Amino acid sequence: MAYKTITTIVTDLAIDRTALDAAANLARREGGHLDVLCLGVDSTQPGFYYAGGSAMALQTNLEEAEKNSRDVEDSVKQVLEGQDVHWVTHAGSAQLVGLAQCVAHRTRYSDIAVLGRPYGEGRGHEHEAIVEAALFDAKVPVLVIPDNAVLPNPIERVVVGWNESSEALAAVRAALPILRSAEVVNIAIVDPPQHAPDRSDPGGVLSQMLSRHGIRAEVSVLAKTMPRVSDVIARHINDQNADLLVMGAYGHSRIRESILGGATRNTLQTTEVPVLMTH
Repeated sequence: MAYKTITTIVTDLAIDRTALDAAANLARREGGHLDVLCLGVDSTQPGFYYAGGSAMALQTNLEEAEKNSRDVEDSVKQVLEGQDVHWVTHAGSAQLVGLAQCVAHRTRYSDIAVLGRPYGEGRGHEHEAIVEAALFDAKVPVLVIPDNAVLPNPIERVVVGWNESSEALAAVRAALPILRSAEVVNIAIVDPPQHAPDRSDPGGVLSQMLSRHGIRAEVSVLAKTMPRVSDVIARHINDQNADLLVMGAYGHSRIRESILGGATRNTLQTTEVPVLMTH
């Protein structure tokens, strides 16, 4: 398997430029094709308008979103023009309530979606919705690029956040093209339960699976010495000087994570290295 169809979504080039550059670099490395969705988002809620004014305001907002998408497309074309990678752009607009369907339609046939960090300065609700739509509705692997981060080429050192979940296993499978070429693959297990199926050999079965793909992995069992698992993993990534984190996404419900927090949300808010995740 290789990443032959790589999709990224740009709503604001100033915010999404890092992800666009990473997507182009990945397409170049894999000999793949880059699809760029230039998206104008109407974030208004029609129900908030006074009676009789909603239809007019809705039309105006949609026209503005369409204009924004064309402006973004023009800017993206200027960035990609002349680069040695196969690419195509698509301009489109959507209301916030229909964003998931729009994103899923454009990304569902992709091998991977490369997106910017959904949290932070300048991010609106649409950025979180785009990442979640790719994960949950399109069901494609998502490579999240932090602000000002560079996707290394080659990716030499990878940490796999492993907790025996189906989400984590799906992420490992999605990352195989990267893991095969990495020099170091480290399986990080935080505070494994005493009664887990592989308690006598944490990560052993996963290591065996990877070895059959020609990947030699090492296992690190980490104590939960910090309040959040994501903090322990972040420290381990720094200790390993890792280029990439591979992890499952949203093992708990999105509603629970948005209210109480969780490993996925906390990682996306604070990570300094790219994160490849699936659900």
